[in-house]
Amino acid sequence: SSMAGLQVRSLLVTGANRGIGLGLVRQLLGMPNPPEWVFAACRDPKGERAQVRLGWDAVEVTDPASIKAAAARVGEQLGGSGLNLLINNAGIAKLNLLDTETLEDMSQVYTTNTVGPLLLSQAFLPLLKKAAQGSPGSALSCSKAAIINMSSYGGSIASPSGWDLMQVVSYRCSKAALNMLTKCQSLGYREHGVLCAALHPGWVQTDMGSSAGHTPPVTVDASARGMLKVLSSLSEKDTGTFLDWEGNVVPW
Repeated sequence: SSMAGLQVRSLLVTGANRGIGLGLVRQLLGMPNPPEWVFAACRDPKGERAQVRLGWDAVEVTDPASIKAAAARVGEQLGGSGLNLLINNAGIAKLNLLDTETLEDMSQVYTTNTVGPLLLSQAFLPLLKKAAQGSPGSALSCSKAAIINMSSYGGSIASPSGWDLMQVVSYRCSKAALNMLTKCQSLGYREHGVLCAALHPGWVQTDMGSSAGHTPPVTVDASARGMLKVLSSLSEKDTGTFLDWEGNVVPW
């Protein structure tokens, strides 16, 4: 399998109840050598609990108390070993035009898409550091310890991708800010052995991706498979970068 290089003992994915988050969880559990622990976090976990290795966790990514509680629960479950991988995937979009954006929508989208990943990364940093310390060698990788922020082409300032299709100004601003957060995290967490990168999953056939009334070209499974392949190949040189689901560099 092309994902065989991703040897992760434990990871947490937010927004795992549908779309890309659920796709990632499915692909991970289907790997020949699946992680020992997959924490699937979402606002309202009603998921199947049949899988031995899958822990559903309720987390409200805009609520600091909920995030701290989730980090404590995950820490207890892992019992002394750290968390290798945090995938900040939870996100929202408001289909507003430039002229119809509001204070409320700008604030809500920014709080969820940018502040959420900041708070989650802060809360899980002790567990990520623990995983990095327990991993032999100094080279950064997703198998050791990493924060992956789910970004979007829409957040690229250099490439005005899809403007004619969807203006989504609040979403674009939140993802541009998430890209800067990723860069900040890569600079701040390198000394702790934690790799940080932003990923564009492609234009994917999800509720969110299809909301403009068009059928996107990429399936959830193809995107998830591609992203896990990219994660397996990330190394020291990739920390603080913005890549797409096929491993191409996306312009800032």
